[in-house]
Amino acid sequence: MIWRGGARGGREARRREAAARRAPAGPLRDHLTVPTPTPGTPVAELPLLAVDLETTGLDPGRDRIVAIAWVPIDRLGVVLGGAGRLVVRPGSDVGESATLHGLTDDAVAAGVPSGEALARLLDALAGRVLLAHHAGLEAGFISAECARVFGSPFVPPSVDTMRLQRRVLEGPLGTGPEPAGGELRLAAARQRFGLPRYRAHDPLADALGCAELYLAQVAELALRSRTPLTLADVSG
Repeated sequence: MIWRGGARGGREARRREAAARRAPAGPLRDHLTVPTPTPGTPVAELPLLAVDLETTGLDPGRDRIVAIAWVPIDRLGVVLGGAGRLVVRPGSDVGESATLHGLTDDAVAAGVPSGEALARLLDALAGRVLLAHHAGLEAGFISAECARVFGSPFVPPSVDTMRLQRRVLEGPLGTGPEPAGGELRLAAARQRFGLPRYRAHDPLADALGCAELYLAQVAELALRSRTPLTLADVSG
């Protein structure tokens, strides 16, 4: 299904404006006042920031961010020089999540405060679209942390490579078999395009993996489209 985005784009713009009015002066308000690409922006010109988080769990209301990484995409090219990775001091124990991401309590204790990490991420995201695998979860954690630190939510336009992978697997008419859950995971989605395997739960490797997957997905979806793809076609 292709979303044309007009009404939704307007709603998102109004949500960002409202959040900017509520946000105190600082990094979040600065970020929210920078215009983002419109729904009609061609994918070939779309500036994105692939983002991956490591967290203490899966509940944005309870769990905390322990690492953030990002990789920009400009004009369908990965900009490695703009990549960043931060270990974040979460203000709580990492618990059993350390078995996944490998960050111990001692490691995160030496990380940057969450406010500083958010400020650097928001600066990197200014004027860009958030790109993530399962973007709703990543945006939920960033929004919850922004609410804690800055007192207002994070309202990003986003592109979700997990949703794009569903469209890839469902075929040109959207009538293919329902993808199995495992087929939508980042590693399996990359394997479908013959992309190399990276170590999972390293945030920088996962952000780069997401960026590369997106480029493969939009290349295939562009072949199925009669018109050039826009942000409206790949978001939502």
